[in-house]
Amino acid sequence: MGLTLAEKILGEHAGKEVRAGEIIVVRVDLAYTQDGTGPLAVRKIQEMGFREVSNPKKTIFFLDHAAPSPKFELSNDHTFLREFAERTGSQISDVGYGISHQVVAEKEVRPGDVVIGADSHTCTGGALGAFATGVGSTDAAVAIALGKVWLRVPETIRVVVEGQLPIGVYGKDIILYLIGKIGAAGATYKALEFTGDTIEKLEMAGRMTIANMAVEAGAKVGLFPSDEITLNWLERMKRSQDFKRIHPDPEAAYEHTVRINAKDLKPLIACPHQVDNIKTIDEIGEVKVDQVYLGTSCNGRLEDLHTAANILKGRRIHPKTRMVVTPGSRQVNLEALKDGTMEILIESGALAMPPGCGACVGLHEGVLGDGEVCLATQPRNFKGRMGSPLSFIYLGSPAVAAATAIEGKIADPRKYL
Repeated sequence: MGLTLAEKILGEHAGKEVRAGEIIVVRVDLAYTQDGTGPLAVRKIQEMGFREVSNPKKTIFFLDHAAPSPKFELSNDHTFLREFAERTGSQISDVGYGISHQVVAEKEVRPGDVVIGADSHTCTGGALGAFATGVGSTDAAVAIALGKVWLRVPETIRVVVEGQLPIGVYGKDIILYLIGKIGAAGATYKALEFTGDTIEKLEMAGRMTIANMAVEAGAKVGLFPSDEITLNWLERMKRSQDFKRIHPDPEAAYEHTVRINAKDLKPLIACPHQVDNIKTIDEIGEVKVDQVYLGTSCNGRLEDLHTAANILKGRRIHPKTRMVVTPGSRQVNLEALKDGTMEILIESGALAMPPGCGACVGLHEGVLGDGEVCLATQPRNFKGRMGSPLSFIYLGSPAVAAATAIEGKIADPRKYL
């Protein structure tokens, strides 16, 4: 019997062939935390009596959630992480360098890696063919200190997406459709493995969006085979030496298969307060919006900014709606500045923020007040996620975000494309 992508990668790191359901210990290639989870992980490392980390060059502490820090308590956490990284020779990705998941995709993650992050959206790395998964701070501490971690080998759900994507439909709509179909708990501790001719043609930005939101269906990981799209991405990042081909075996055993006909998809919206509360743009009705938020680990890539800028070019944002734009990384920010994308967004009336998580977790840079409505490109819309528990978050693609910013209400991007 053949192996799924999850079984193949985990078996290589366990030093033996493994099957779904087994409890194993695996070698970790990359471990990272962010400024919310990092202090907890470091304190646990210290409690366990470790003075060193297993692989300092592959241990990264990101300052991305509160970047720049909006309050002194968080500034103290930043100082704590900087000092620990300096003591142990670990890496620090400081304020302004960007979101952990975007930066590691640009600089670190390789096909076939096992990546452990103390953040649920670590699964973004699955777009590059890595078993990248989020864990709690204690498990992250063990991975950092020992260079290995225990995992249960997940069963795999195969997701086959076939057909030409219609105009105005993107990777965000594929994953929203899947989550709406199987539910927010429909893939709990499963691996989602994506394939089909639509996926084969999908650019890395779209793959990363899908992998990022795999956890919103409960998945442990969202995995893509590594192929020419992967190689092109690594070449663009000047890391072609990190490429290797990884595919599931043809006779691999899957728990079940979900099939999606891409040509039938429309722009989709996740409505408050659950990611699986999905409606098509045609069903959404009249929803006035106070804020549009473009960015995050889900849709903060250059391609996402391009999508929005192509719609906003020569147009103005609605006078009663504000648009906040937060690039996912310093590299994305620089590229968007150099090619004129950021100029288009700012000329339309958008507010440009420094690279990082920004408003996504409700700490700063776009916190919502009572009764306010936001259309965001982020991966979550839980009650109170962006500030007031009396606010409302709708999720959509960068194209929907741009159209919504123009009209001041949730709008169909297809009329602008």
